[in-house]
Amino acid sequence: MGRMRPCLHSHFVPPEAQALSLLPHLPQLALDGWGDWTWPRALRNTLSHPLQFCFLGVLLAPVRVLLAFIVLFLLWPFAWLQVAGLTEEQLQEPITGWRKTVCHNGVLGLSRLLFFLLGFLRIRVRGQRATRLQAPVLVAAPHSTFFDPIVLLPCDLPKVVSRAENLSVPVIGALLRFNQAILVSRHDPASRRRVVEEVRRRATSGGKWPQVLFFPEGTCSNKKALLKFKPGAFIAGVPVQPVLIRYPNSLDTTSWAWRGPGVLKVLWLTAAQPCSIVDVEFLPVYQPSPEESRDPTLALGIPATECEFVGSLPVVVVGRLKVALEPQLWELGKVLRKAGLSPGHVDTEAEPGRSRMISQGEFARQLQLSDPQTVAGAFSYFQQDAQGLVDFRNVALALAALDGSRSLEELIRLAFELFAEEQAEGSGRLLYKDGFSTILHLLLGSPRPAASTLHAELCQPGPSQGLSLYQFQKFSLHDPLYGKLFSTYLRPPCTLRSISQIPNASPPGSPTALANGTVQAPKPKGE
Repeated sequence: MGRMRPCLHSHFVPPEAQALSLLPHLPQLALDGWGDWTWPRALRNTLSHPLQFCFLGVLLAPVRVLLAFIVLFLLWPFAWLQVAGLTEEQLQEPITGWRKTVCHNGVLGLSRLLFFLLGFLRIRVRGQRATRLQAPVLVAAPHSTFFDPIVLLPCDLPKVVSRAENLSVPVIGALLRFNQAILVSRHDPASRRRVVEEVRRRATSGGKWPQVLFFPEGTCSNKKALLKFKPGAFIAGVPVQPVLIRYPNSLDTTSWAWRGPGVLKVLWLTAAQPCSIVDVEFLPVYQPSPEESRDPTLALGIPATECEFVGSLPVVVVGRLKVALEPQLWELGKVLRKAGLSPGHVDTEAEPGRSRMISQGEFARQLQLSDPQTVAGAFSYFQQDAQGLVDFRNVALALAALDGSRSLEELIRLAFELFAEEQAEGSGRLLYKDGFSTILHLLLGSPRPAASTLHAELCQPGPSQGLSLYQFQKFSLHDPLYGKLFSTYLRPPCTLRSISQIPNASPPGSPTALANGTVQAPKPKGE
């Protein structure tokens, strides 16, 4: 019988089943701003209390926010004093003595006052926090809001991992230096290696360093499910204590996710609540097995959605691919429709198999766009070379995908014709890695490395390094997983909202809708 792990979900659905069940709903989720995924129903229902929120939003919220910002700036002297005059070498060891006593307690007390002023009158703690010897690493989830650092208070201000760019943020940078945070740069691969080494050094110091706290999801979600954990917290192979964060309030004003209200709105709505409560629950310590200590990815076998973030792009794993939850193709369609442009009426004659690089000015003339802001926005959706030019084949394929008059079979053939290359011996045309990656990136939003890996696997049975038209059609039209993926993503999303209003219309995912790759419908009023 397998070893039991402290679970954050009671049920687990295999990733393949998750991906297939999610596919028919991805376009609608993206259109609706992910619906309940990013803007909780309870928050939308606040409109039923207009007098309460007008009163509290006008009177209580501004006073609270003002006082909270004053306390935030009062934190700076304590944070500065703890590291003032210390060399970089001294900061490689934990701070002790009077600096630790005065500054640590000062920051801890003012931080609690800061959250109190924002309306978090109660922090309810359940379970028992492990000592630094019992669990050198803490992992907190779900990470749903910028208020989540409140979990540091019952954890006695453990060390954190943060982006190096945050050092330049006023006050926040000083607090990170005070915390002796482990800093990682997303733009420097060597930085990640140094972070791994530093986490391992602190976690195996025998209690010399305070605990290190991770938000292993790496970004904020909406608390409906866990995002796929990143392995950083498990690299050292030491005992880990999971920490649950909940906001059991009647109105969810705290969620701050990929789609939904911005920072100021979340801050204002939360400050307008008479009282906000947060629950922090310490779960039993998890001791990794010898196998998990050698391979930290084995410790990630917790129930979680396969959704994760690649940079700032949310993706879901489907087979061997990472697919954008909302491909940029759909965003491009919104921009063009707003400008009154119909993709089907644009002359997109592109020479098959040969690139033709165009500038932003040529792009505007080709698409007959005159508004500079619209031109810049649409042009930015295509990958540019060092001279700021884009391959017109990318534009032609994107416009063809947005043109609802084409069937899925016609679109797949066009994609192959545009990016396949003629063989030197004249024995036909093949789709190589770069063209294949470009097609999947344009149509599905797949990161190029994942597409390149899949291309190599598809080519593996034969001696060739490219795919024939038959192989590409078999992959994109007839594969039980990837075929459904293509048909789902290449259905024009602007028509989905009104499908249910059309008599005898094929529902999303039906054989007719999937075979045609498109569902035609008039726009609803007010869209």
